[in-house]
Amino acid sequence: MISQSTIDSVFETARVEEVIGDFVNLKRAGSNYKGLSPFSDERSPSFMVSPAKGIWKDFSSGKGGNSVAFLMEHSHFTYPEAIRYLAKKYNIEIEETEQTDAEKAMTDVRESMYLVSEFAAKYFQDVMVNTEEGKAIGLSYFKERGFTAESIKKFNLGYSPETWDALTKEALGKGYKLEFLESTGLTIAREDRPFDRFKGRVMFPIHSMSGRVLGFGGRILTNDKKAAKYLNSPESDIYHKSKVLYGIFQAKQSIAKQNNCYLVEGYTDVIQFNQAGIENVVASSGTALTPDQIRLINRLTKNITVLFDGDAAGLRASIRGIDLILEEGMNVRVCSFPDGEDPDSFARKNSHDALVAYLEENSKDFIQFKASILMNEAKNDPIKKADLIRDMVTSISKIPDRIQREVYIQECARIMDISEQVLVSTLAQLIQKDIAEANKKQKQEQKPFEVVRNQNPKYTGYSGGDPEDPRTGPPDDYPGEPGYMEGQAEKVDILYGFERKIIEILLLYGSVVESFEDVYLKADEEGNVKEVSEKRQYKVFEKVYLSLQEDEVELSNTLFQNIYTNIIDFYNHNEAFSLDKYLMHLQPEFAQEVTNILMEDEKVTIHNWEGQNIFPKHKNVTIEQNVSDTIFSMRWFLVSKIIHELKNSLISDPKEDNSELLSMVVDYSKLLNNFSKKLGRVVVPYHGG
Repeated sequence: MISQSTIDSVFETARVEEVIGDFVNLKRAGSNYKGLSPFSDERSPSFMVSPAKGIWKDFSSGKGGNSVAFLMEHSHFTYPEAIRYLAKKYNIEIEETEQTDAEKAMTDVRESMYLVSEFAAKYFQDVMVNTEEGKAIGLSYFKERGFTAESIKKFNLGYSPETWDALTKEALGKGYKLEFLESTGLTIAREDRPFDRFKGRVMFPIHSMSGRVLGFGGRILTNDKKAAKYLNSPESDIYHKSKVLYGIFQAKQSIAKQNNCYLVEGYTDVIQFNQAGIENVVASSGTALTPDQIRLINRLTKNITVLFDGDAAGLRASIRGIDLILEEGMNVRVCSFPDGEDPDSFARKNSHDALVAYLEENSKDFIQFKASILMNEAKNDPIKKADLIRDMVTSISKIPDRIQREVYIQECARIMDISEQVLVSTLAQLIQKDIAEANKKQKQEQKPFEVVRNQNPKYTGYSGGDPEDPRTGPPDDYPGEPGYMEGQAEKVDILYGFERKIIEILLLYGSVVESFEDVYLKADEEGNVKEVSEKRQYKVFEKVYLSLQEDEVELSNTLFQNIYTNIIDFYNHNEAFSLDKYLMHLQPEFAQEVTNILMEDEKVTIHNWEGQNIFPKHKNVTIEQNVSDTIFSMRWFLVSKIIHELKNSLISDPKEDNSELLSMVVDYSKLLNNFSKKLGRVVVPYHGG
């Protein structure tokens, strides 16, 4: 078990923008950073990182948290694994305390599979470097391919012995369980005895973007016609062939820096390009390109250059992946090598400068590429030429951006010497056809549903909500009533906003000492009672706590009440408040809402809230004023609600003697006017809802 001192060191050292920057292409946005969400398919950045607060927020999926939370969400790390990853990244020595039996039992299946895979990768590399068989067969093969010792180490290349059960026997001897050797595909089970899947092959470990070993590719070195030349790990809980790219871990930083990704087909293509000094390259591992693989690249860059072998058959087979790339809203260029050459062989024969020059000179726009490849087949055949043009327009129709589509239509018209209007008409037909098919599919998949009114109404705009977020944004037909906001399918409670604001104040300013005006009643020498006010200093959390205690108010939202209790308890037990430290110890069920609140300012859009009795926070408002306004506004709301209920009682149950109720309405109304004076604005009475 990792010691608490190690965990504290990790949180103190880790910089959230550096950790996330290894996985997401972040760009400076004021004091923060922004990028494309790694959790959803999007084309406009909605992922925000705040170095000052040490947290991140993904507005598209609603997820958020600190560095550890990101690794757990993005790479499916367990908490200990995320801590170990960060400790390794920042060269922090891990102190261990002995695990209990219960803690050992909590290690899940996925983690066990990762551990077995990590062991296998180290074993294969050790066999190749330190055994006679490994050196003579595995290492000599890689050296014949021109791989340097640095490349072999960088990509963790190895060798699986010719013995039937070498890995299996070694792993079992080290305490790894057979069930995980089988579930990762490293071992094939038979009733008589298990044996190694990759016997007698050179090994290419396949890593996730975070560097975890997911699976393996193994190449046979004999001329056995019955055996597959390349053998991959089978699908498992940790390895999905369609969702991984070979080399993504080694290439991610270079891809983000160069703002371009070279896409090749094989393992050796990636390694040779790296040796030639071009590191922003990944491989689809010989499989047909998938949307999930393209989205992996999309997290790092919008630009892909697809590198094809020189043979015509390979070109036609690979060209189908271009449409998938275009559908994801990415920019794609294509470069093919001379006949008989592939990226591996071409990189071996040319220097870094020559390779870079070739890629720059021969990378073509996909329209030009398709025309150059397919035009030879069409030649003077009008029908084939028409099919080619239709094929090119079909590719253009996949592009989401209208301006880009128009530019490509103009380019296609120029290259193919055809009327632009004809192409525009054909494009419109294709788009309409796609829309019709999508609508048809949606209707087929659509299930009957019942609209249910939200039983937990939520306020959306007190401190400025996201107008496009159904949870925090105003409904289209919001009438501006101060009690509740009526939406198309739900009511939005202003009280939610006040309570949420209180949590925000405690998080941001709780330990700050401010002077607050205390108002109390005092009798003079003649016995007359009058209202007296004086300034007293409080920590903000003390002022909030005392004010709510004075009014005997408990937050109505259960989640907010739990967070409120948690924060107050933390302040009472810690002399100095550190947001990082608080977030580190925050319960997981509170983390997302706390992150939502802390990152609210990063996506605030004001929609005339003040005209609707909803008062967003202004940057020039002092902490004292912010706290006082929030407390008085909440008091106003609660008193206004009482007045509304009293008036309803008068209407629903009229009596001859209702003077007591009327007197209460008058008294509360005076109190409401007092709040208006203190707030410095006219407050519209609560209308109910």
